[in-house]
Amino acid sequence: MKTDLVEVNIEDERWQALDIEALAQRAGVATLQHLGIDPDGFEIGLLACNDARIADLNADFRGKAVPTNVLSWPSQERARPGEHPLPPEPDPGGMPVELGDIAISYDTCVREASGVGKETADHVTHLLMHGVLHLLGYDHISDQDAAIMEGLEGEVLGKLGISDPYRVQDT
Repeated sequence: MKTDLVEVNIEDERWQALDIEALAQRAGVATLQHLGIDPDGFEIGLLACNDARIADLNADFRGKAVPTNVLSWPSQERARPGEHPLPPEPDPGGMPVELGDIAISYDTCVREASGVGKETADHVTHLLMHGVLHLLGYDHISDQDAAIMEGLEGEVLGKLGISDPYRVQDT
């Protein structure tokens, strides 16, 4: 029997009010399905934490002792600079394949959403989708890679009824 795509570990209880489990499933499934990947064959770990915890993780893994919104750790390197990464292969035996882990900070997400006048749930959905794309090998280091990744984010968010954060909105 298939379990959820995203296994959520909640360290900061404030995430409960946003139903982080539902947001994570929605973002992960929508992203994989948009790319033609069957979510039933894969698993993702998510740590729903706060600024203090994510700052520690950022220091440990990136040498930057400051909070950030989302971090990701792909289980396999799939990046192909300037191109779409190769999709992950499902396990021939039917066991879910681990795509990697994501950490997301409540404090930074709420602060950023408020700062741009977005619903926190929409902003979190976008950041979770962003993290899933990183697990799949997408990146935004070069302008070309950023255009690919941001284009995908806008397409998937549009399917979910969430405005594209990279497009200037008419006021």
